[in-house]
Amino acid sequence: MRAALADKGWAWPEKAVIEPPKDKRFGDMSANVAMLLAKEAKKAPRAIAEDLAAALSADALFEKIDIAGPGFLNFTFAPSFWRKTVGVIREAGEAYGDSTLGNGTRVQVEYVSANPTGPLHIGHGRGAALGDSLVRIMEKAGYDVEAEYYINDAGRQMNILGNSILYRARELGGKNPAEPEDYYRGEYIIDIARACMALNPGLLDLPEAEAMEVCKVYGMNDILQGIKDDLAAFGVRHDVWFSEKSLVADGKVEETFADLTASGMGYEADGAFWFRSTQLGDDKDRVLRKSNGDTTYFASDIAYHDNKFKRGFDLVVDIWGADHHGYVPRMMAACEALGKKGGLAVILVNLVNLLKNGEPIAMSTRAGQFETLKDVVDEVGSDASRFMFLSRKSDSKLDFDLELVKQQSMDNPVYYVQYAYARIRSLQKKAEEAGTRAAEDTPAALAPLDTEHDMELLRLLDQYPDYVESAARTQSPHLISMYLQELASTLHRYYTNCHVLSAGEDVAAARLALLGCVADVLKNGLGLLGVSAPDSM
Repeated sequence: MRAALADKGWAWPEKAVIEPPKDKRFGDMSANVAMLLAKEAKKAPRAIAEDLAAALSADALFEKIDIAGPGFLNFTFAPSFWRKTVGVIREAGEAYGDSTLGNGTRVQVEYVSANPTGPLHIGHGRGAALGDSLVRIMEKAGYDVEAEYYINDAGRQMNILGNSILYRARELGGKNPAEPEDYYRGEYIIDIARACMALNPGLLDLPEAEAMEVCKVYGMNDILQGIKDDLAAFGVRHDVWFSEKSLVADGKVEETFADLTASGMGYEADGAFWFRSTQLGDDKDRVLRKSNGDTTYFASDIAYHDNKFKRGFDLVVDIWGADHHGYVPRMMAACEALGKKGGLAVILVNLVNLLKNGEPIAMSTRAGQFETLKDVVDEVGSDASRFMFLSRKSDSKLDFDLELVKQQSMDNPVYYVQYAYARIRSLQKKAEEAGTRAAEDTPAALAPLDTEHDMELLRLLDQYPDYVESAARTQSPHLISMYLQELASTLHRYYTNCHVLSAGEDVAAARLALLGCVADVLKNGLGLLGVSAPDSM
């Protein structure tokens, strides 16, 4: 296209766009270039489109070029163009879909980061699947990615945990303690208290503060290990486990306060230290260190993000629960104050409504009524759980019905996609037994791929790298899930409409080559979601 314009002495318009049309009836690509050249060419857009179509029509790349409306150019590529996709996929192998989009940009993705006060629940699972998949996708797109878990091992919640364990220990020791106003009621606290007493026989004889500290440290370590075990079983990776306590111990909070003061964004008033957030659009300045010397949660969060950027990350991605949406502008302002405007991206994860046969299951960590991530994974499996979590945009609510997800039916999205892969593997096995081999990557061998059903699969396979880049650029793993479901759906229709092994030697060979590529892309995409591709089901 650019060469055709150059031959006519026309410059490429800045706002020219070549993209797939919304309606597939209009071809494979559509261009608005003719309508943008009217002034320079001093001709009507439709006449310009006719000139360009005539110049390009001899190119074997195109099957046809149509002109629509005032001068849109609609291109339909020749089947020979689409058949080249088979060779591209075969040559790339597992690297198909890799790109240099990220160009080595250093990215940190922080996710889950649940307080170590209880087991992970299903809501944490959605964030875990999202974060882990995003790391995989961004790495495939050429980013240098590090996955991190922020351990909230300081502050009020940890003190509540320590008091909860000590209360249960005193109960177990027959001390008849008064019930605290605020404590964690789950059965797991009793188990932790019992284990803590076994490890520390003199626990109940220690002074209150010392006993509470022993319970807190033991409980946190025990719960954190359980979290690590659950995430490992869920196939989730974290490269760094960062301690909130280390921020204070290493002087990072005071270091950040000094940076804010130096930039004019921090100041002392009324015995407290403040962040001048009103200069960045907040309705009021925010206190970071109270007059009694205690620092706020916001102070730790600013120091933590300051530390992230000082570790050399170009982009920091935080995955938070949707209930933190009001906190996003404040954190964005803090990063701007640290000189990192645009360096933070926040992805919000909405609620998961856990159902069983359509009936909701109550979840409350504090009350001890919840369905843990481990329980869910044990019941329905990691694959089904991850695929369901990633089947919709993260900020939309998700109904997760345990019984539906366990069904091996076409109504179950993960089964639908995995079965498409297994179906091809089964066909390949039958072909091998019959002595039928997939065609080579030559124009003549792949020429039998000439039906619209063949073209539909080839076009979709060609789009896979674009989906990977889009998912990485917009931090939207659900785009891969959507793509895989469309590819599986197209594959299942192909089976209905096209014979393979019984279609004749040349056609069978060509179609085996095509379906082998479909299987490879299905496996590739499922891997980005952290989901397996079983050979049989």
